[in-house]
Amino acid sequence: MSVLSLGYVGFQASDLAAWNVFATRVLGVMAAEDDGATKRYRVDQQSWRIAVEPGPADDIVLAGFEVAGQAELDELAARLTEAGIAVEDAPAELLKRRGVLGLKRTLDPEGLSVELYYGPTERTENPFVSPVGISGFVTGEQGLGHIVLASPNIVATRRFYTDLLGFRLSDVITFRMSPDVAFDLEFYHCNPRHHTLALAPVPAPKRIHHFMLQVNSIDEVGFALERIEQYKVPLVQTLGRHPNDQMLSFYARTPSGFEVECGCDAIEIDEATWRVVRHDVLSSWGHKRAGSNTGNR
Repeated sequence: MSVLSLGYVGFQASDLAAWNVFATRVLGVMAAEDDGATKRYRVDQQSWRIAVEPGPADDIVLAGFEVAGQAELDELAARLTEAGIAVEDAPAELLKRRGVLGLKRTLDPEGLSVELYYGPTERTENPFVSPVGISGFVTGEQGLGHIVLASPNIVATRRFYTDLLGFRLSDVITFRMSPDVAFDLEFYHCNPRHHTLALAPVPAPKRIHHFMLQVNSIDEVGFALERIEQYKVPLVQTLGRHPNDQMLSFYARTPSGFEVECGCDAIEIDEATWRVVRHDVLSSWGHKRAGSNTGNR
């Protein structure tokens, strides 16, 4: 039993106006119906995928994972409860706000609010239209994209997402900070997307390092780079390709300080043939830090 995908994320931001420009004019996502003071955005036919609420955290505050139906939701909740993790039934008011048929709430070991749900609202009568002309984002069974989280309590966090929510290890990249200091970045999948979740076993100023949105072509990655320049958004890592998911991408800084990855051409996992392997570099080429000649190797 596993979650199906990352269905939605929620961020808390100190500057909602800057986020609105960034989301719609730079990332090219579509404004959705607001939830009170919270701004929400679409990337496909689902009524919303990204929420940005006002607040000082400037970090991820919510991850919503979709399951197949009520039976699967109940089974996952029972598994969490048996493991000693508190699970709450969502009140009717929250179901209405999220636009889902069923939802249960819990916390991961790092304190991140996790929502397990089924039956999201789709707006097929109001098709997704990017305000900057993006043809679409890669979602469907692969969900919204991926998130990379800092996890100092890696053993408990790994157990939560794998043993309880059903994520499977895709591969590992050993990141060497110096000749004597290295750690393993762990990449996990729950559908054909190479990774929906990655865990870094280190403390960090924010829970999230970055989230990723996948577009349909290299041209759309290039147009996004031009919008980054046009709107004077800080480019954090130049265009490059990762060795594990093979994604061609760049990284930019969001108005909240964490990063977003925009990419294309990622490989997909076939459970029947996939092998877990280890890599020694974060990038096969490129992904140089802004203002540096050094890449992530």
